[in-house]
Amino acid sequence: MSNAVNVEEIFAKNVFTIEKMKEYLPDDVFNEVMTIRSEGGELPLKTADIVANAMKDWAVSKGATHFTHWFQPLTGITAEKHDAFIKHPDEEGRCLLEFSGKELIKGESDASSFPSGGLRATFEARGYTAWDMSSPAFLKEDAIGIILCIPTAFCSYKGEALDMKTPLLRSMEAVNTQALRLLRLFGNNTSKKVIPSVGAEQEYFLVDRKNYLRREDLIFAGRTLFGSPAPKGQELDDHYYGTIQERIGAFMHDLNIELWKLGVTAKTQHNEVAPAQHELAPIYEIANIAMDHNQLIMEVMKKVAIRHDMACLLHEKPFAGVNGSGKHNNWSLTTDDGINLLDPGDSPNENLQFLLVLSCLIKAVDKHADLLRQSASCVGNDERLGGNEAPPCIISVFLGEQLEDIVNQIVEFGEASNLKGNTTFKTGVSALPDFEIDATDRNRTSPFAFTGNKFEFRSVGSSDSIGSPNIAINTIAAEAFCEACDVIENAADKKEAIHNVITENFTKHQRIIFSGDGYSEGWRKEAEKRGLKSINTMVDAIATLSDEKTVQLFEKFQIFTKAELESRAEILYETYAKTINIEARTMIDMASRQIVPAVATYSGRLANTVNEMIQAGVTPVVQMGLLNDVNKELTNLDTALAALKMAMDNVKDIKNEKELAEFFKDTIVPKMKRLRVPVDNLERIVDKRVWPLPTYADLMFEV
Repeated sequence: MSNAVNVEEIFAKNVFTIEKMKEYLPDDVFNEVMTIRSEGGELPLKTADIVANAMKDWAVSKGATHFTHWFQPLTGITAEKHDAFIKHPDEEGRCLLEFSGKELIKGESDASSFPSGGLRATFEARGYTAWDMSSPAFLKEDAIGIILCIPTAFCSYKGEALDMKTPLLRSMEAVNTQALRLLRLFGNNTSKKVIPSVGAEQEYFLVDRKNYLRREDLIFAGRTLFGSPAPKGQELDDHYYGTIQERIGAFMHDLNIELWKLGVTAKTQHNEVAPAQHELAPIYEIANIAMDHNQLIMEVMKKVAIRHDMACLLHEKPFAGVNGSGKHNNWSLTTDDGINLLDPGDSPNENLQFLLVLSCLIKAVDKHADLLRQSASCVGNDERLGGNEAPPCIISVFLGEQLEDIVNQIVEFGEASNLKGNTTFKTGVSALPDFEIDATDRNRTSPFAFTGNKFEFRSVGSSDSIGSPNIAINTIAAEAFCEACDVIENAADKKEAIHNVITENFTKHQRIIFSGDGYSEGWRKEAEKRGLKSINTMVDAIATLSDEKTVQLFEKFQIFTKAELESRAEILYETYAKTINIEARTMIDMASRQIVPAVATYSGRLANTVNEMIQAGVTPVVQMGLLNDVNKELTNLDTALAALKMAMDNVKDIKNEKELAEFFKDTIVPKMKRLRVPVDNLERIVDKRVWPLPTYADLMFEV
């Protein structure tokens, strides 16, 4: 059966693109919209009415019946409320369709029902959604019908940001303003805009749906809370980039089609390291559109998986003992006329503009390493970071051999006169071409790695929004550019001032540069000597949002107010506590109602067998040994289960969100881990026909 697809024909067919806008709008209105999109400003209501009507006509022609303001509250996922295009019937009873400019530009939602961290009380319900003109409207095709989705920001009645979109857009404006200042220092008066571009690679697991539905932990927590390793894991490295199974290939094929229709540039697909693990990578896009599209990618993955009788797991660590999933956040800065500020050129040691940008980013990461770490913290990432498949919790920067040598020369001599050049790889085979080797290798253990013309922030969790990481990167970059420009613009000799800023930045912040093995114990000790922090948990990282340094940073560029930062900290503490609470309750339920009864029944059968053999005059050595092992672990399970239940009884007495999160981290999580040990031990010795849960072998290899 042919799977041929005309990508050019289907790409963005469900998106109100600029091309479609031009088709449906009068020329003067189209030009007005494009000017506001590129230069900013407000769309007059009269013009908005024309745009809304055109958008409605296009959507209805595609079968749409409803519209929604599609936004990203602080839940980590998207939200939508559907309204039909119909208006009150006319006198003859005919149903009329209408979509006004007012409905396009602004919507209203219940702001008290979404996380607000105390910014909104229950009785303070009003919140607003506002159209993000820079992100195109699109159509979602579901069982409910076809819905016109308008990407929007979400804020409270008093103007506080209650979403990811608003602060991201603010941070994009901040880095644009400061980067343009920097470009003007080098005589660039033609570039009008500097745009943060992001490519977010998405890792995920696929499991058979019938097995998924038999695991409460996967349903309620998104990860396995119990589970012994399968006989085979990832040790042979045979799954990574391996041949894609037909069932998985069919899923990927349908996933690509759905994403391409939504204008998502899904480009790369492959098997990842762990069994049942895979990856999808899109092409780079403007940061806010990349964030919108990443949310769509996660949503569509789950829907398409169900169609193929599978479940898509986006949790950072769904299975213990094998690689978890991340979301590598590739970030760069590009002008509206195509200049990449992170392109070293052929002679990076002589490229002052690149060296100034690089030195500022090195300074930014060193100064705000704790904020960068916090921006990639989520509950699931606590299980992943620091393992052998993810960067460590210590933030460092990898530059590669060539750039690190340039930095060392500048620090030691004040300039970099030598450049480590590229070499040619000789294949030694006449049928194979010789090729130029890149100036440096890659380092997968680095949290923040330079990879040619961009930085790859590898710490971001697979289930998390890319909003927070990019807000942080944009803002710390803006601050570093601003501080550099403040010095250079006021200097009599600007070239000398540029040289001095580059040298000072590299000298003061060289400690953040590390090119070795981030997993090694030696690096942990070395990082401690350098004064670099290791922030090991989400709860520990949240405090960064309340630091005076962080508050000053975000208030300076009007990204967040102090109240907004405090609210986000409160939400994160609450999220952590609620998530671990669900996990602990799920463990208690599974252990009490599934595992203990099954093991007790199995133990009873063993005891009956032992008694029967003794009565028959046979010494049941093996059976007695197995019975003793089972009863020993069952006793350990009962003890650990009782301890977890007792600890959970104390939760209700803690009212402060931070204290509650810390209690879950310090008390509940260790007791959960202790409960897991005897359960996993029992799984290895109890008859598989008796064990009540699909095993890791079932989950990861029955696809």
